[in-house]
Amino acid sequence: MKIASALFNGILLLIVVLGVRDVFFAFERNRCSMTYMFEYPEYQKIKLPKKAARFFPAYELYLYGEGSSAEMNKQLSLNGSPVLFLPGNAGSYKQARSIGSIALRKAENIDYRYHFDVFSVNFNEELVAFYGGSLQSQTKFVNICIKAILHLYKNQEFPPQSVIIIGHSMGGLIARALFTLKTFNPKLINLIITQATPHVMPVLTIDYYLTDFYAMVNNYWILNAKELQNVTVLSVAGGFRDFQVRSGLTFLPASDLYTSALSLVSTSVPRTWASTDHLSIVWCKELILATARALFDLIDEQTKQITNDPEKRMMVLSHHFVRHPAKQYESAYETITSVSVFSTWVLVETRNWKHSVTGACSETYFAFPLLDKRNVNSHFHCRSTHLYTHSWIFGCEEGSAKCLKVEDLSWNTELLPSAKFSVECEFLKEELKTEQLPVTHALSFGFSSSNIKINSSGLLHVLQLQGFSKIYQAFDILIEKSCKESKENTPNIFKLHVPWSHEDIIRTSSSDAHLKLFAKLHDPQPQNDSRVVTLMLYTSQDCNYEVTIYTSFLQMMGQMIRFHGATLPVYIVSNLLLAYGAQLYALSSKGHCLEFDATLDMAAKPYKVDPIINICRFLLGYEWFKDTWGSIGLPQLDSSELHSLGLLFPVASLLLFMFGTGVAYWSGFFFKFIIGIVAAVWKRLKRDAMIPNESRNFTKMVFVEALLFSLLCWRTCGALSILLVFIRYFIKVVKMQSELWRHPLSNNGASRQTPNSKHLSNESSGTTTDLDDLVPTSQQETSNHPHFDLDFMTASDSLKMHITIMNLLLWLTLLVLPSFIYWVKNLRYNIQLNPDPIRLLAMPLAFAVIILMNSTVVSMKSSKLLKTAAQLQLPFSILIVAFGTLHLYREEKSLRCWLNADASRREEDLDSRTPEWINASFY
Repeated sequence: MKIASALFNGILLLIVVLGVRDVFFAFERNRCSMTYMFEYPEYQKIKLPKKAARFFPAYELYLYGEGSSAEMNKQLSLNGSPVLFLPGNAGSYKQARSIGSIALRKAENIDYRYHFDVFSVNFNEELVAFYGGSLQSQTKFVNICIKAILHLYKNQEFPPQSVIIIGHSMGGLIARALFTLKTFNPKLINLIITQATPHVMPVLTIDYYLTDFYAMVNNYWILNAKELQNVTVLSVAGGFRDFQVRSGLTFLPASDLYTSALSLVSTSVPRTWASTDHLSIVWCKELILATARALFDLIDEQTKQITNDPEKRMMVLSHHFVRHPAKQYESAYETITSVSVFSTWVLVETRNWKHSVTGACSETYFAFPLLDKRNVNSHFHCRSTHLYTHSWIFGCEEGSAKCLKVEDLSWNTELLPSAKFSVECEFLKEELKTEQLPVTHALSFGFSSSNIKINSSGLLHVLQLQGFSKIYQAFDILIEKSCKESKENTPNIFKLHVPWSHEDIIRTSSSDAHLKLFAKLHDPQPQNDSRVVTLMLYTSQDCNYEVTIYTSFLQMMGQMIRFHGATLPVYIVSNLLLAYGAQLYALSSKGHCLEFDATLDMAAKPYKVDPIINICRFLLGYEWFKDTWGSIGLPQLDSSELHSLGLLFPVASLLLFMFGTGVAYWSGFFFKFIIGIVAAVWKRLKRDAMIPNESRNFTKMVFVEALLFSLLCWRTCGALSILLVFIRYFIKVVKMQSELWRHPLSNNGASRQTPNSKHLSNESSGTTTDLDDLVPTSQQETSNHPHFDLDFMTASDSLKMHITIMNLLLWLTLLVLPSFIYWVKNLRYNIQLNPDPIRLLAMPLAFAVIILMNSTVVSMKSSKLLKTAAQLQLPFSILIVAFGTLHLYREEKSLRCWLNADASRREEDLDSRTPEWINASFY
């Protein structure tokens, strides 16, 4: 039984590991170039009012410079356009050097006609992605910084009226949160560029401050969409290389009223076409160059500042980040161009045409008459190379073969990665070049495939991938080509286009005959959207192609971990609660505890939890049940919210529960192994010991110890109290294990064997066994082992119970560690973490754990509440899955008001003082 259970849970753990591997390692290589500084970067600290340092002692404002520009900056006689960089979670203000250096070099190239002054905020590298208590403080400090920056330009002829914000990770959310402040002037920002910012929801919602902050920001932008039309927001995601923030979280919440937002993935950005990880998105040269080009094209020639026209801002951003026409941006250009009368015209009447330039040539125009081809063709497809910034394709309505006035069509072209072809054109009928390729079913696991052969010659082919719309779908696309003998094997370009979001993937094939593409989505297909994912093949005329698509099981598991991996701790704790409840039930009914692994194997069953949640979600579709649900104060089911977002996998909860069982099983095994190692060392260091014989749970020492931990929690940090309680408990269990090994009966195999183990259920055979049959009665134990020591059996049962509790406490401690790390990093500013999301949890938990720590099975069996405690674990297990998958920490708002009374007074005091002292200090 144990071998079968270990094997089954090992398979579950292996699947989880494979999914994690796909998220963390199975992506394209880093194709970004590093951004280097030409001169030594310097950061000049900007002096802020004294009260700013008092309210925000950990935050600072810097101005970036290099070499001579840094020397000029020391005088603070600035005349450029201000850009403010906001770092993200654990980010450094020095990350601004990439955009600062590129902007400086580009300004030098245009002889400083206009330039940018790049400022950066030092947030002390706070962990704001895991602790939301400082998000409001950061937002208010940035508001002060913006006013201070604009005050530096007061003597300029055309002083800037706004500041450009570039926010990395959570810095982008801070930029949007500025508009929620009562003291903020919305006119001070008209352009926000965010890099890998999770706009939709937090990556991990481990405290309610994060949840409330996100709700406040997103609700404000939705409710005030019309007022925010003048603010242009560009959100850039890193793609699959960014495993810290999945790209779906960076897509700005949709609104019909707010149309000044653009969300995209770096793989679709022209001249970048590369996925970036969470840090390289800040220094990726290709992406930073696109950002710098866009900023310079946004400058108004008269004011030397960012244009106030929101339509022009969107046009410029679309030009550089969505569809680049292979020409430099021009705000006003002539579409009608005159042609020299001395130009050479060549008439081309073939369907397919190719022209290569071998040397210098005169101005030559190739004319393609359309009148005789419109009846059999619908499109004209033409491609060329090395014509960046030059117009190269024109249209003429005149009837003659030689035109003097032509229309420039080059602005409607699209820039793709360079390949080794010069100019190739063809007339085509789009219907004949478009094929439908149905994707394989998700449950085919790669054993079946769908393929199509493209035998017709041509330059462009379009494959519509039918049925590809869900985030849990993942495919491998194999493209094989067979070419005729030719002197030059022309490379091909393949583009996977997702029409409902800018997340295209573009690949250029090498001389190899095989190319593999990975196809998976960052965002599901919206409702009422019938568009289809397409694979566009820019091919060679002398080659035939075969496209094969099949489901990738490993990538599917990767998608599950990518979208739902953060909820695994919830399912692990749910399994542990069921196991602990089974132990308490066995203790109350039979007087002995089961081993942790046996209890988990028998008690942790998904049919105890999952059906109830699915039934509730189904009934919530009826108004009467929804009204009843709300009347008793229950929050929305997390699964309902996931379903509304299109992120709910089929049978996702069932699979995650099983994965949680496997992780809980093996984490408990390794945790027990670590306890054994430490206990063995302890046994060697300490010679004599006695097995404690305690019968009381609550003593004066227990009360004093719990009181000390609670006082520590109140005065310092709740996470610190939980961590110390865990360490104290760990030492207690280690001592119990070492003392148990010293007992004479510890070497008796019968004493450590679970009696009646032969009656354990064999799941492989389909038989089941009641939990009562798994635990022998005391009479059976005594008859089988007449010399059995009762103290040893009691201590052994106590150890089993404490190990299960320790497994629960371990995961809770891991979830509160970010708050502890944040508190340690800011200890020099304040010994008390305020606000503290863990405080209300830590204080009663310290009492409860200390009491459990000093309890034995003898004292617990005498408790009248033992049966009730055993029965409560199942509803707790259901509740944590129902309301914890999206919110790992929940708390009543009435309790928060009491906890944060002092913090609220401080915030109100700061709000009331800020406008007064800022105006007095600056103006």
